[in-house]
Amino acid sequence: MTIKILLADDSQTFVTAVRKFLDMLPGTEVVGQAHDGREALSKAGQLAPDLVLLDISMPELNGLEVARHMRSWPQPPHVVFLSMHDSVDYRAAAQELGAAGFVGKTDFVVDLPPIIERLFLTKLEPFQNV
Repeated sequence: MTIKILLADDSQTFVTAVRKFLDMLPGTEVVGQAHDGREALSKAGQLAPDLVLLDISMPELNGLEVARHMRSWPQPPHVVFLSMHDSVDYRAAAQELGAAGFVGKTDFVVDLPPIIERLFLTKLEPFQNV
């Protein structure tokens, strides 16, 4: 099984780093990139990814707003927040939205693979807290 991933972050440098990392993980494929919230919603609708890696702080719509919109879709993707704004409030908001995880940008290499493995090996439904 190949896990289709959409990256949504306004930092091209960070998107490039995450993409290079994910290209090394077996069973993952980055199917698209978005650099603001509206583009993230549009591409998620077009590409139907299994997982969206969302920054919280983006232009147009922030990541929390994007997740809120996608949550109402008939078949929403899983969402994991990747953010440098790691706070109790953001983590609580992500959990309330049913995000599968919240990872600090500095820790994504260590923290992201176990989340992906848990999501797709256990076949959890999107927006089911783990």
